[in-house]
Amino acid sequence: MRKRSWRLKKQPTGHKALLNCGRFSPVPTVNNLQVRIYILTAALLVASTAAICAIDIPKVWDDAALATMELPLARPEASPKHVSSDFYYRIPVRPIYKSYPIYAPGREPSGYIEWLREQEPEVAFDPSKLETEDDWARAGELVFEAPIGYGATFKLSNVRDRSWHERLRIPAARDGTIPFARYVIRRKGEVEVGTGSCAMCHSRVLPDGRVVRGAQGNFAVDRALSISLREQSQAAADKQGFLNNIRLGQRAFFGMPWLSPDPMERIAGMPLEEIASIYEAIPPGVTTRVNLSLFSPAQIPDLIGVCDLKHLDHTGIVQQRSKADLMRYVALVQGANSFDRFGDFALVDNLPDPERLQRYSDEQLYALAGFLCSLKPPENPNRFDAVAQRGKAVFEREGCAQCHTPPLYTSDKLVPVDVVGTDPALALRTRKGTGYYKIPSLRGVWYRGPLQHGGAARGLENWFDPRRVGTVAGHPFGLNLSESQRRELIAFLRTL
Repeated sequence: MRKRSWRLKKQPTGHKALLNCGRFSPVPTVNNLQVRIYILTAALLVASTAAICAIDIPKVWDDAALATMELPLARPEASPKHVSSDFYYRIPVRPIYKSYPIYAPGREPSGYIEWLREQEPEVAFDPSKLETEDDWARAGELVFEAPIGYGATFKLSNVRDRSWHERLRIPAARDGTIPFARYVIRRKGEVEVGTGSCAMCHSRVLPDGRVVRGAQGNFAVDRALSISLREQSQAAADKQGFLNNIRLGQRAFFGMPWLSPDPMERIAGMPLEEIASIYEAIPPGVTTRVNLSLFSPAQIPDLIGVCDLKHLDHTGIVQQRSKADLMRYVALVQGANSFDRFGDFALVDNLPDPERLQRYSDEQLYALAGFLCSLKPPENPNRFDAVAQRGKAVFEREGCAQCHTPPLYTSDKLVPVDVVGTDPALALRTRKGTGYYKIPSLRGVWYRGPLQHGGAARGLENWFDPRRVGTVAGHPFGLNLSESQRRELIAFLRTL
């Protein structure tokens, strides 16, 4: 009779999932010599498969590793300090429920919502069923899609409203689904819209309807938030109280009181409509989030190939020394950074009761990291023809490879903000500001956009147009090319 085992064995720096990779049938009725040979063979096979199949799950919230993972800020005394591992591991693990696709208006199967209301809640992520690294990576897609909030950015009435979709110009996949959020059943009979997942910002629908997981997303997250702000304000009984809370929240998310003036000081005098309008102006592929700035949003990074890089974030603040660092980074940006301290400034005055919070388990984060490392770019329709060949020669002659070095098409180095001359606000006036920008990879630039660390350039044509320096300064490289050379260079870049 087959037997499955899965257990955690604590280690000094993490734990190990011991997977039952070698399985054996009951010993048949045979003579003693045969039994001894069978047992010896089985023992040797168990020992060898244990060495191969044991999967190390790193301890994510390791205080020493977190203390050395990030570069200091441009103002070192304000560099972030994270909560202790004792606090972190007292937070209950977030269950990952089975989720269901959301459809564009007119594409939903008949009776779909009624059918969803009949479904039982079901926890989808079960590490006891994961045996190989491929199993863990596939399970990581569940974590990638798993929401961390319900109805926070938008709700059921929004996603079923055709005008909401039209206003945000939400792209639908070939099958009619919207890959940026999911329906979730946590209580039978109640259909909730789950938001805040990795997929919300890192899913891209191509013009032909293909969905690229991990890519720079093209859902207008911040424009959806602007609609939500206006709806909540309109529904609020105490509109001034609601506005005061929004202003306070903005300063908690983005404030930098160690700078004079604090970049967020002006939010104190802004009416709700002005705040909503700033969010509304942020295009798809660019976003604000905690520790950035309402006034300096960042381009959403492409996660395909992220495991090849040594630095994460546009300012290179996170050093990726191992898969464990990628796991730590995800834990931070998906909520754990809400309790950071920046010198004398804390996002919350007093730490909340950890029992009221939720976090990812180390196993969930390990699976997610495996999924991210497994991502591949979509098939590139741009062929390496004679025009692209000439563009490659332009790329080499202009010295582009010094910074955008093949095969990653990045040197994976950081450069001071004044070297390329682009807008320094993200690197100097946000809580991720190291004073540096990371040299981005050009792989997959054909399906990405907008470009530049703040998403200020619509695409390659705009980026290499000399006229753009009037509004988008910096990075003068390639602006002195002739029109034909520019076309050739862009043709080459689109093949990467």
